[in-house]
Amino acid sequence: MSEPAGSIPDIVKQKGMEDAMLERYFMSFGRHVRTTLLVAGCVIFAPVVLADEPGSPTEIFTIARGGELYDNWWAVLEQDAPRTTHPAYPVSGKKSGGTTWRCKECHGWDYKGVDGAYGSGSHYTGIKGITAYRNADVARIKAIIRDDTHRYTKALLPDNAVEKLALFVSRGQIDMDKYIDRKTKRARGDIGRGASLYQTVCAVCHGFDGKAINFKDENKPEFIGTVANENPWEVLHKIRNGQPGVSMVAMAALSVEDQVAILAYAQTLPRK
Repeated sequence: MSEPAGSIPDIVKQKGMEDAMLERYFMSFGRHVRTTLLVAGCVIFAPVVLADEPGSPTEIFTIARGGELYDNWWAVLEQDAPRTTHPAYPVSGKKSGGTTWRCKECHGWDYKGVDGAYGSGSHYTGIKGITAYRNADVARIKAIIRDDTHRYTKALLPDNAVEKLALFVSRGQIDMDKYIDRKTKRARGDIGRGASLYQTVCAVCHGFDGKAINFKDENKPEFIGTVANENPWEVLHKIRNGQPGVSMVAMAALSVEDQVAILAYAQTLPRK
């Protein structure tokens, strides 16, 4: 008996979402927020907005939530995206508006900024990464987030969010060049191990063939296999930390090797 591929109904675009997988994910799951599906006698909860946290959050949870804030803080905090371009965003940059307030937009999915994948292309800013702050004092990082360059005031990021973001910057980074070949974009992971993890966890939403969620549209489909091959750094960041604003599982408690194995397997899935 063959395994079902799984399916998610038609996409609905959500307000304020943009750029890379964030927009594509919300486009796919938008109208399923706070819904419950009954499939083969089993109750399956579709992705819901993340509004609460555990009473006694572990450090791993806190770091992963900080990783989501790094990705898109206003989606995590259920706020509207900023309407203006960040004052520190270079005039020569090709982006504008809310997306320029995302940490990843200047510092990159690989945290290396101009020295990484964002050293060229449409996301180029010339801004350095955050790798120098690995294992740095969290209080120091919090002060930088609040400084006159970054301008994340309490009205934008409350203290508890800054705490999580700073903890991620200090303790949540990995050297992605160890796990992803910069030139070929291939993940250096165990595909067999990744298959076991993907098929028992990720496939619940993405389907066994990775095509249950179309991040774009029928005319130009884009699936997890597409993104894993085109932007593996983004996918690895989301495998580790989750997707802002929805209940995507964060694999932060797994070893980095297992996380990379999932990415390696995702790169074998159909791109179209």
